[in-house]
Amino acid sequence: QVQLVESGGGLVQAGGSLRLSCAASGATVSTHTMGWFRQAPGKEREFVSVMWRSGTNTYYAEIGDSVKGRFTISGDNDKNTLYLQMNSLLPEDTAVYYCAAARAGYRASRRARDFNYWGQGTQVTVSP
Repeated sequence: QVQLVESGGGLVQAGGSLRLSCAASGATVSTHTMGWFRQAPGKEREFVSVMWRSGTNTYYAEIGDSVKGRFTISGDNDKNTLYLQMNSLLPEDTAVYYCAAARAGYRASRRARDFNYWGQGTQVTVSP
């Protein structure tokens, strides 16, 4: 069974940085496509970034257009942890951020419905 626990959210001023962590049991980026989504009040869940392994030891990532150049996804297989480094934060980045994992071996896309496992979310609030 895959379990995901996010941490690292909080309140930050615009222009600041945060690093989110997703501690995973039963999954790593070497075995599962893993990613980050976010959801602001009254809005649909939005794709942020996804990471997957292809081949022996090559990893790929995609980043959403609204965060490109500011956010970076990474993973540490030894620690079973997925990260999201968020720089140059804007008030419109305010949302609950969710970690997600697809089923083992499935190459998930940017669609939330491709992911089978979700964390409880961590709140990120960016003040003007």
